Amino acid sequence: MDVPAESPSPGLQPGQLLARGVCRHMLSLGFATVEELVPTGGLRVDVMALGPKGEVWVIECKSSRADYMADHKWQGYLPWCDRFFWAVGQDFPAELLPDETGLIIADPYDAEILRMGPETRLSGARRKVMVQKFARHAALRLQALRDPQHSGLL
Repeated sequence: MDVPAESPSPGLQPGQLLARGVCRHMLSLGFATVEELVPTGGLRVDVMALGPKGEVWVIECKSSRADYMADHKWQGYLPWCDRFFWAVGQDFPAELLPDETGLIIADPYDAEILRMGPETRLSGARRKVMVQKFARHAALRLQALRDPQHSGLL
């Protein structure tokens, strides 16, 4: 990944910078993305990607070993996606990550899939729920950008 001369967005946390690079890469693969989506109570995924054929991928961004070690909910994301990935920086100790999950190396500008997460297809009913949540989340985010005084809708 070549890093362009532009500087990353000021004020973003390290995990958010990874998410930015992941979202850019997903777009290059034809996926639309949303960040901070709640698939069910008690869970919030860093990035959910919706593919051109309706595939649903979840990407959890981990900026450090401590960030990863503190994540005790990741297996709860598996029933809500077709594929699950970790997105980490180049210096992250990738040997910590389970082999049965996908691996993405990211920076604020781009990402690269190093290991494809295994596919476990969602049922039709679960896919419908996730696509509706994705669409609603994306629409509310857009509305909040256009009408910030009513951003409490999220």
